[in-house]
Amino acid sequence: MDKKIKVGIIGGAGYTGGELIRLLVNHPLADLIFVHSKSNAGKPLHAVHQDLINEADIKFSSATNDDIDVLFLCTGHGDSKKFLEENEVPVHVKIISLSQDFRLKANSVIKGKTFIYGLPEINREKIKSAEYIANPGCFASAIELGLLPLAKVDEVKDVYTTGITGSTGAGQTLSATSHFSWRQNNIQAYKSLTHQHLAEINESLDFLSGSQAASIHFIPWRGDFARGIFITSQLKSSRGFDDIYKLYNEFYKDHPFVKVSMEPIFLKQVVNTNYCFIHLEKEEDNLVVHSTLDNLLKGASGQALQNMNLMFNIEETMGLKLKANYF
Repeated sequence: MDKKIKVGIIGGAGYTGGELIRLLVNHPLADLIFVHSKSNAGKPLHAVHQDLINEADIKFSSATNDDIDVLFLCTGHGDSKKFLEENEVPVHVKIISLSQDFRLKANSVIKGKTFIYGLPEINREKIKSAEYIANPGCFASAIELGLLPLAKVDEVKDVYTTGITGSTGAGQTLSATSHFSWRQNNIQAYKSLTHQHLAEINESLDFLSGSQAASIHFIPWRGDFARGIFITSQLKSSRGFDDIYKLYNEFYKDHPFVKVSMEPIFLKQVVNTNYCFIHLEKEEDNLVVHSTLDNLLKGASGQALQNMNLMFNIEETMGLKLKANYF
């Protein structure tokens, strides 16, 4: 594909919007037409995202432009739905929403258009022909990717999961638990067993297993770092260890951004990349699945760009060959 993809962004001042801009300005086939932000209209992008000096010469806009091919909705939860209800998007424009508004099947239809759940590892072919995409949540992506191969053989009936996330997962607006002075040398469990991603996770695992048996008992943690998610899921399995690794390697063999590791994994391997790393451990019939990813990339903007690549029939990894911040 030689023609550039014209891109618009609604909600470009937050963490996911900023990360998406950084990816798009370096994507060889993307042409960023506008970045919408009412509160920053008229300001150059680098006034908010200061690392973008000399990278993008456009300014935040208070208006949209119909001369685009794809529109990314990087708004807060509830605001994507409100935007589409209040605005007419041309029929030729594809939409990728990064909010949770359209992820569940019960909420996936608006104005006659259906949002496809944008996890390429289960919906790649549907994404290729989709008009609207609901990008998965960050915790959901990390947990689902860790469990999908087991869901395919209907073995995720009772899973105990813990996960720790960086402060960027809470968004850019400051709160008591996102200040540096609170986060430093500190961790805290929150939304135990009630996290908003649970319904999304169970729906995806049930879809792949063909049953309604998935039960995820999830305890999320706030961590003392800026970005990344590390998940540990524990469940019972009678399968042999080698058989389980074979199951995982077979499931992900054609998916470029999921790596199954025989060695222990850690957060720094994936921060600043679009990868999810997975590692397995087993003691008797107790299986432990570790999965880790960058919440702003494979958990948000990187996955959104991966979906854009698939929707426009270009190389899935284009613009996403990023090196980890290892040191």
